[in-house]
Amino acid sequence: MIRRMLFALAATASIPLILGAQPVQAAPHAAPSPTLIQMDHISVEVTGSGSPVILIPGLSSPRAAWDGVTPELAKRHSVYRVQVNGFGGDDPRGNLKSGVLDGIVADLHKLIETNKLKGAAVVGHSMGGLAGMMLAARHPESVGRLMIVDALPFFAVLMAPPGTDVTVAMVEPQAKMMRDAVVASYGKPADPAAAEANVASMTLKPENLPRLKGWAMASDPRVAGQAVYEDLTTDMRPELAKITAPVTVVYAWNAKYPREAQADAFFRSQYKGLPNGSFVGLGEAAHFVMLDQPAMFQAALTAFLAD
Repeated sequence: MIRRMLFALAATASIPLILGAQPVQAAPHAAPSPTLIQMDHISVEVTGSGSPVILIPGLSSPRAAWDGVTPELAKRHSVYRVQVNGFGGDDPRGNLKSGVLDGIVADLHKLIETNKLKGAAVVGHSMGGLAGMMLAARHPESVGRLMIVDALPFFAVLMAPPGTDVTVAMVEPQAKMMRDAVVASYGKPADPAAAEANVASMTLKPENLPRLKGWAMASDPRVAGQAVYEDLTTDMRPELAKITAPVTVVYAWNAKYPREAQADAFFRSQYKGLPNGSFVGLGEAAHFVMLDQPAMFQAALTAFLAD
């Protein structure tokens, strides 16, 4: 489900569609405007009130990936929606050099410390799930609970035949080639057809494709290329034992990747070093499980926060 995530990359900005002016009316009970916190590697939009929930999107995804769950969450929680600088059309800021993932984790830790969010619930999709693992393992006091959504502690296991003992050294040459190819596309006209082909397998719902395509095309390829490289060369398996918070691993399954025959066993094997983990398969769905099964994902998120 997550293999094609690594290739959903392009380099142009999407153009919003304006449907026409509407009359301005008073809204005495309108929700307050979100607060935006700008940091070196991420920006964070804050809405709602209550116990904190931090939402981290995946590779080349903006914070809009969490639009479906944010309104309900904000009724009972302070929701901190992360966006990596350079994704969503943002200025790359500190992400035009190596150490993108480490920078994201450092900013998240600073966000938690500065805003006194210790014990926050952290939810990360794909690369965001990897960042969540890094945060929970290296700053265990910062995370109260962690939800990992269709992500792995070592993405590179997908690049080798099942059962292969994959190491960082084995995949680094290919990871460098992928990084360099993506970065080299910076400043060149984007290929919408290629972008659409790259995201086609990430959702089972055709209506989601324009959104995913737009997200990929708005991503700065210099940041995306470096993030791909770091995704593939970061192995969190030896650090899973350091995660003291309870962890819920949510993963997608579908007819081509059945739950009982493949998905359950695969994800449990990848997280076998996790001290306190539970597993929730949602389907039928592809990599963007929260878009393919929004009601199921909302229920899983509600249960995760209620534990």
